Amino acid sequence: MQVIVTGSLGYDYIMDFPGRFADRIMPDKIHKISLGFLVDKLTKQFGGTGANIAYTLKLLGLEPLLLACAGNDYAPYRKHFKNHGIATRGISIHPDESTSIYFVTTDQDDNQIGSFYVGAMKYAKDLRLPDNTNFVIIAPTDPIAMNKYVKECQSRKLPYLYDPAFQIATFSAKELKEGIEGAAILIGNDYEIALTEDRIGISHEELLIMTPVVITTLGGKGSIIETRKESIHIKHAKPKNTSDPTGAGDAYRAGFLAGYLRKFDLTTCGQMGSVAAVYTVEKYGTQTHSFTQKEFCKRYEENFGSSITL
Repeated sequence: MQVIVTGSLGYDYIMDFPGRFADRIMPDKIHKISLGFLVDKLTKQFGGTGANIAYTLKLLGLEPLLLACAGNDYAPYRKHFKNHGIATRGISIHPDESTSIYFVTTDQDDNQIGSFYVGAMKYAKDLRLPDNTNFVIIAPTDPIAMNKYVKECQSRKLPYLYDPAFQIATFSAKELKEGIEGAAILIGNDYEIALTEDRIGISHEELLIMTPVVITTLGGKGSIIETRKESIHIKHAKPKNTSDPTGAGDAYRAGFLAGYLRKFDLTTCGQMGSVAAVYTVEKYGTQTHSFTQKEFCKRYEENFGSSITL
């Protein structure tokens, strides 16, 4: 099966703030905010929504093709992909720009504030889905590109997971509705799902009618997978330590899809998402975790009491 992963490819600058954002925010002054945080840790990591998902899909035995754009500083990333056996033929290089950059600060409650420099990602709208595509992941990238991928999937009758995330507020209500109604799966965290409903002007019940599967991730509280007929609460997997939450959502998506594309039931898919996410939480960075498929299956059984075979 040819799985195409669209989304950003970039470098993450991850910073730790040893306090709480909430202690620095004055609710009555939110209309004129000016904040700065003294951080005590900074690292540069490989990142990007599409790249993160592709990385974990590869660990789980799939052969994803990442469709993304990189800039004149791509060489270290190319080497990283090569070391992990991830195909790079879908990556378009643009020497006139740098690769996208995400600057994110995490507080002691694992809340995050980030900014994203577009860089070479602005060329994502020029990319086209390959002819032999079977399934598409539309993860956050250039909004024009995301709308293009939606239309292309729908015209070619390709199933896709829709993950508007950071671009929800950028899309019009019509664009969001079109992306959701043609999707096999809609995914977002609880804030993003609520924002989507508000943006379109619909209730949660109406959202569930628009697409076959809606997944709401809840951080340390697990996730909820909903269809028109059922609601499944998925528990979080138990971490051995908590290092950095950045990228946990992308890992969850990869874990869920690794089961979904194998035609596992939705409960198993969600539990696989939870296990994949916990590996990321235990490591600092979004592509620093590693496991064999055997190790993954063992940890799945330890957390959920049943066995799977990949």
